[in-house]
Amino acid sequence: MPYVSTQASTTMGAASTVSVPSAASTTESRMAPGGPGYRRMSLALFLAGVATFALLYSTQALLPLISGDFGVTASAASWTVSAATGALALFVLPMSALSERFGRRTVMTASLGIAVTVGLLVPFAPSVGTLIALRAVQGAALAGLPASATAYLAEEVRPKALITAIGLFVAGNSVGGMSGRVITGWVAQEWGWRVAVGAIGLVAVGCAVAFRLLLPAPKHFKAGSLRPRVLARTVRGHLSNPLLRRLYAIGALFMTVFGAVYTVIGYRLTDAPFSLPQGIVGSIFLVYLVGTVSASAAGRLVGRLGRRGSLYLAGGTTTAGLLLSLADSLVLVLLGLVLITAGFFAGHAVASSSVSHTAKEGRAQASALYQSAYYVGASAGSTLGAVAFHAGDDRRRRGEKVSQPCGCPSRCVDVLQFATPILYETHCLWSQPGV
Repeated sequence: MPYVSTQASTTMGAASTVSVPSAASTTESRMAPGGPGYRRMSLALFLAGVATFALLYSTQALLPLISGDFGVTASAASWTVSAATGALALFVLPMSALSERFGRRTVMTASLGIAVTVGLLVPFAPSVGTLIALRAVQGAALAGLPASATAYLAEEVRPKALITAIGLFVAGNSVGGMSGRVITGWVAQEWGWRVAVGAIGLVAVGCAVAFRLLLPAPKHFKAGSLRPRVLARTVRGHLSNPLLRRLYAIGALFMTVFGAVYTVIGYRLTDAPFSLPQGIVGSIFLVYLVGTVSASAAGRLVGRLGRRGSLYLAGGTTTAGLLLSLADSLVLVLLGLVLITAGFFAGHAVASSSVSHTAKEGRAQASALYQSAYYVGASAGSTLGAVAFHAGDDRRRRGEKVSQPCGCPSRCVDVLQFATPILYETHCLWSQPGV
């Protein structure tokens, strides 16, 4: 009898060990740099990031041409950017819920497929209203990528390699943003904005096909529920976390500044005193390569300074760049753009990876809330930046003095008002554990 009892116990223990893998063995089975599948995964998500930003901001460098073609104001043309980013912000949470149920790779593939199809229709828009509507649909489709990608990485990559992996995805964003603007700038100078946007659509098609062929099938995904009550409970839990709220605010503020700067830079550089041709203005976006480097280096930066220190450095670098960009010297403006871009992409990589690190469950929803705040900031920056820039420009053309009682230019004060909240929100993270 004792023998039988012991055997039963041993058998049950063995069955138990086989059916419930330990946390250590689960971690070991995930991808890591140098391991199987890691390079394919990194390249696939890098290309997804390229396609996302190339499509999302395909009209940003072309706003002056779109304004002239349709006979609309700068603020109206800026809606071709704001509609896409706004729709992405609105749909990212529902799309993240779909990825919890149907899988990250499935949702990302469908999102890219729809977005590139719409991208091939955008060049044929007969009016600015139709163009804005198509861009909104495109943004809604792209909403399935950012949150699903970070959730995929959090599940399939070892924790120590997570910041580096997300940094590579963000680096893809920077390459997409750069290539989209550079290609459209030069193509538009020769053949117009419609051909330029069509060229970006074709580039995105190639990225989408390569992404689907390269991305490894997920091994650690567990399907969740689509019930609204469960989703609402998960979202409330994330929003009640003060650390996550701070990270969402930092992402939104970074993107508000970045979106405002890159929306108006085309208008500023094509006007006096610079008066640069459209092709040269498009090439200015080669500065995005700096963002590729800073995003890729985010993991090493956090290793040296920690997440808080890295966010301080990113916010301070962005602020310094904003102040330099106010000069009427092309060299100083370019240096300002370098600092803004480096600070923004490093800050975005650190903040977004910190969200995945903080959320222990419902990671897709946690990332979706970050992405939603991030793209709300993008929409706000694109629209408010265009309105503020041209309001000040009109005043200068009328000969009004645009200054403050202290003698500081009003746009300098505006820059500080934009940038200070980033540093403040980062400072508030000192009181939050786990960063």
